[in-house]
Amino acid sequence: MTETIIVPLNKLDVDPRNVRKSYRAEGIIELAANIKAEGLLQDPVVRKGDKKGRYFVTVGQRRLAALNLLAENGDMAKDAPIQCKLRDGNNAEAASLAENVMREPMSAGDQFVSYAKMADRGMTIAEIAARFGTTETMVRKRLALGRVSPVLMELYRAEKMTLDQLSAFTITDDHEAQERVWNELPSYNRYAHNIRHALTGEGVRASDKRVQFLGGLDAYEAAGGAVKRDLFDDNGGGFAIDIVKLDSLVTEKLEAEAEKVRAEGWKWLEITADLSHETLHGYGRRYPQPVDFSEEDQAELDKLTAEYDELAELINADAADDEAEARLEELDKLIDALRDRGEAYEPEAYEIGGTIVTLGFNGAVRIERGLVRPEDDPRRKAAGVQQDGEDGEADVGKPRISHSAALIGDLTAQKTAALRIELANNPDIALAAVVHVTLLGVLGSAYGYGTQSALQISLTCEHLEGSMKKPDTNQALAELESMRENWGHQIPGNSADLWEWCLDRSREELLVLLAFAAANSVNAVQKPHDYYGKAGREHANQLGRALNVDMRKWFEPTGEAYFSHINKKSIEAVISEVKGEEAASSIRAAGKKAEAVAIAERLVASTGWLPEPIRIPSAEIGTEHELREAAE
Repeated sequence: MTETIIVPLNKLDVDPRNVRKSYRAEGIIELAANIKAEGLLQDPVVRKGDKKGRYFVTVGQRRLAALNLLAENGDMAKDAPIQCKLRDGNNAEAASLAENVMREPMSAGDQFVSYAKMADRGMTIAEIAARFGTTETMVRKRLALGRVSPVLMELYRAEKMTLDQLSAFTITDDHEAQERVWNELPSYNRYAHNIRHALTGEGVRASDKRVQFLGGLDAYEAAGGAVKRDLFDDNGGGFAIDIVKLDSLVTEKLEAEAEKVRAEGWKWLEITADLSHETLHGYGRRYPQPVDFSEEDQAELDKLTAEYDELAELINADAADDEAEARLEELDKLIDALRDRGEAYEPEAYEIGGTIVTLGFNGAVRIERGLVRPEDDPRRKAAGVQQDGEDGEADVGKPRISHSAALIGDLTAQKTAALRIELANNPDIALAAVVHVTLLGVLGSAYGYGTQSALQISLTCEHLEGSMKKPDTNQALAELESMRENWGHQIPGNSADLWEWCLDRSREELLVLLAFAAANSVNAVQKPHDYYGKAGREHANQLGRALNVDMRKWFEPTGEAYFSHINKKSIEAVISEVKGEEAASSIRAAGKKAEAVAIAERLVASTGWLPEPIRIPSAEIGTEHELREAAE
């Protein structure tokens, strides 16, 4: 028997026999906002309480919490009359359980469409947000979802599309384009990022360094550039559509930065938003040379360096306090600032050298000074590294870089990992590489036997982890593993089904698979007494040049990764090569190897220098290596 009664709000209590014990705080806030706007749409079910005139809320505990929140906020009286349904309390647990278990929530798709209809009838985003106790950002997202093609919404309602996939379609309001992309993408490849890419065409992501340089997508749009917004990117994502406008704005802003550099008096200056490592490697280089410090500056540098070294030893010994790391970073900046004041380019550098103003990977301005074109410096050594047997007596007594076989194996394994991930992302180069090695196999007698390709087909995969000192820290290996897991979810688990599966793939899909397989066969690892691998390693360099691989993206010669693995004489040779003889004297003066390692890491940081085994030399340098090896 159910009876409708009116009970003051402050006479309603939580029922101890209510089976549901917890609620989302956000959900209570949303429900309170809706009750404030619409009123209480469903009566709570109550039973008589332990005290006269009080009632337990058996069904509707969330409504009670929302009503109490409104009373606390002053939006309703604490004793406001609440219409309730009074029932016998003998089956309170059963009634509470039925209310919580038997109900079926409204589908998310229906919610999205309802939001869109409210907006179409004239409700503002702010009004909708207030009515449902949510944020305006959330309302915008739901409105965008509600305006996706009805055909695709039906697929979402039928659970044939995920929320991530549906969200990806909000990048455009063109229903025809949305449906076309869904139908054209293979079912196994309908990832959200692929849907966005297909809908934006040649758009440039907000994370692109050019957009970041301009100050983000908002700055680009404010300057007149067309955009497509991605409401579901919490970092303000989207795409710049007018690429000509984008490049024009970038060039204009870089020109303003270049004006500051022109005043320095270089022979030439170039501006480019994208400077490849291969292009940069084609120049000679003049580095700033040390100049005499004033007594005050030298004393300050000695003081900072001593504090830095002492603090570094404490940190390495786990004996430093919590402030040590921050202080070490501060000291590093102070030392760099002092060293910059203690360096200057010689007059000859300005007479023959130039500067390129470009962008770093994160959109920051990057200025490459002291670059020398080959025609301006005929004596420049193409490799930039001293080769054995060159310069005769001039090199007697000078330190040379010496790498252990284990270190060479480590560095070339890391180089191989980088080549693999770059090749995996470039199906066209991969196809050419596989065709090349296949022809070598077919026409082996005509070319001469021996390994003349870095690709180990039929398909051999060198396990790089054994050659690396710390494979867990290698970014390229991590990305390859991620790619391997992605394909593992798509390729049939039964090998008997693989052939038919491959026959059903399109040419484009097979190219991507071919790139992945070919990438895993790349081998540029140099091992002791590995004479027959020379030709393969040289082809690895050719592969790297074709892929335009920038090894600085994959390896940095830090103390831990490199300098701690070579002897002090080799460290001195590196600094001599990178910074000159005066700078190398600081390595000779270092008391301990750890001190020399720390100094070398600071001096080499941000120079772009790489150890020879991990470099990918330019084509001209590769030719010199080939001629030298042929002569031997």
